[in-house]
Amino acid sequence: MPSVSSGQSTTAITAATRVFAVLGDPVAHSLSPVIQNAAIQGTGVDGVYVALRCGEGELHGVMTGLAQAGGGGNVTLPHKERAAALVEVPSDAVRRTGACNTFWMKDGRLHGDNTDVDGLRRGLREDPDVDVGDRRVLLLGAGGAGRAALMALLEEGAQEVVLLNRSVERARIVARRIGGVRTRVAMRWDEVKGQDFHLVVHATRLGLDPSDPLPVQLEELGTVDALVDVVYGRDPTRLVLRARELGLPARDGREMLLQQGAVAFERWWGRKAPLHLMREALTADGRRG
Repeated sequence: MPSVSSGQSTTAITAATRVFAVLGDPVAHSLSPVIQNAAIQGTGVDGVYVALRCGEGELHGVMTGLAQAGGGGNVTLPHKERAAALVEVPSDAVRRTGACNTFWMKDGRLHGDNTDVDGLRRGLREDPDVDVGDRRVLLLGAGGAGRAALMALLEEGAQEVVLLNRSVERARIVARRIGGVRTRVAMRWDEVKGQDFHLVVHATRLGLDPSDPLPVQLEELGTVDALVDVVYGRDPTRLVLRARELGLPARDGREMLLQQGAVAFERWWGRKAPLHLMREALTADGRRG
């Protein structure tokens, strides 16, 4: 059976309250309830947001049930690709990446978007150490997060994105689908060792568990100006800590989480997200953690 956890909410729950959820497995680490409930309370809309662990076989029923009841939600690992196949009206970002992380009902049809794309774009623009325009980027991972990252990096004007993934064939498919001439697939780690990159983006699930190995040996690269790890937790990931030890500006996925959450809020509620309140809630939660 699915299991539920909620963020902190003081809003009264009534029969008219719209219910939203982040769906995934695992999902207990998610900070989406923290930022979304802060946005709900700050704007005074009648809603609540929870975290719901569910398996792939439950995904369609849960997404449809939430959306038909007037709510919606987000989808996280490992269900983003499956969600893309389930929505009836996919956005351009869903069609191009083959991944969906946000869903809602409109005119009786299940709509889906991949707000990770705009989330990463906005996050990159907020980072004073990063300007990917006409720069080389090393992207690790070709799953749902990796595809969103690739689309965002290209839309931000990256000169070349070198894509490294455990499955070379999967990386090639993603490069053909999204990347065009500005994306190059590396066959193995040896092909990127010693090379210079303005930015390294890590977009695999390694790091969700603190015992996970480092996904990349940064010291084996040439000059690197900055690192972004899309993985996040209540503490900096091991990769972020390692980058900082090497003197690199580095941030985890919290900014991407915040920005994509703001885009999702705007999809659901048709109003601008209170980004400052969401950021304050995320910062306060980090202090508690």
